[in-house]
Amino acid sequence: MKIINNLVYTYKKYSFLMYQLVSRDFKVKYKRSVLGIVWSLLYPVLTMAVMALVFTNMFKFSTPGVNYLVYLMSGLVIFNYFSEASNLAMSSVVANFSLINKVYIPKYIFPISKCLFVGINFLLTLIPLYAIILITGTGLNIYHLLLPFGFLCLFLFTVGVGLILATISVFLRDMFYIYGVVLTLWTYLTPIMYDIAIIPAKLQIILKFNPLYWFIYFTRDIILYQHIPGINVWLYCLAFALGFFFLGLYVFKKNQDKFIYYV
Repeated sequence: MKIINNLVYTYKKYSFLMYQLVSRDFKVKYKRSVLGIVWSLLYPVLTMAVMALVFTNMFKFSTPGVNYLVYLMSGLVIFNYFSEASNLAMSSVVANFSLINKVYIPKYIFPISKCLFVGINFLLTLIPLYAIILITGTGLNIYHLLLPFGFLCLFLFTVGVGLILATISVFLRDMFYIYGVVLTLWTYLTPIMYDIAIIPAKLQIILKFNPLYWFIYFTRDIILYQHIPGINVWLYCLAFALGFFFLGLYVFKKNQDKFIYYV
């Protein structure tokens, strides 16, 4: 409880700095970009279009009973958020060493600000997702109001992983390259473009240890199958979210005082 109180107090005290960091990231990302923020809307659509063409025509993937485009897009927006946010969070401390050396700033502000920045982009990607939902006739339902729970769990999980990666990358710069390989493997171990039902039962058990599987499952259960996820799905999402969030805080807090020696 103490660590949460400290986190809330620090956030209130340094909320202006958090705002400035997120604002800076937006300006840097879209600097000299002709389309600017429109890319946040176009990128997931273009990615979905390419993947849909490849996996439906070449590999003949399908999802019986539901629209494949919505199935694919709902998985992509979840995984893309995690992938981009965790990558940026990983390098956030190292990239701000010059600032950390000059003034006192709670160091975990940097990974969290990256997750918030990508979170804003994530909210923008929901616009094309819902456009596809409507265009394909998948339809809306009252259960969509439950989606923020899944998104919050995804955010907490990503922050936790980001804090762990940010800590490791200070001591081991090779992590920047290693994590790229890990993410590639993680992509294929997450049922984004394929239905887990096509995987042998024994392998399905292994895939279900993947936290992102449950965040995507929660989202698709509501959007595609239009019913409330089972209580076990809620518990898995919450357990992975809080487990990794507190683990990330613990690992980061325990090692942050050593960061200065690895500049």
